[in-house]
Amino acid sequence: MHIESYSFGRMVIGGHVYTSDLIIIRNEIFPNWWRREGHSLDPGDLKLVVEKKPKVLIIGTGAYGAMEVPFETEKFLEEKGIEVIWKPTAEAVELFNDLDLPDKAGAFHLTC
Repeated sequence: MHIESYSFGRMVIGGHVYTSDLIIIRNEIFPNWWRREGHSLDPGDLKLVVEKKPKVLIIGTGAYGAMEVPFETEKFLEEKGIEVIWKPTAEAVELFNDLDLPDKAGAFHLTC
């Protein structure tokens, strides 16, 4: 899966424009991703990721990095065997595209 472009509030994948937060797991896109607390990532917000068990999850924390990834969430994912990397969304998209690993996931906050 390749992300063609990202800008504030907008991501293009396979020619389709997404304007809300989304999760990508391997070759599947799960649009309209909502979090319980908006700008704080809770383990429950990633239930789908945990069920699908990718080797690595790249988290895009927003254009300005406003979404917080608490230590408890990172620890929870690592205990499930999922490596976690989080960066502002533009950097996370670059990393996601550059990471040559078929068993990867991305959780992207597109604004803030």
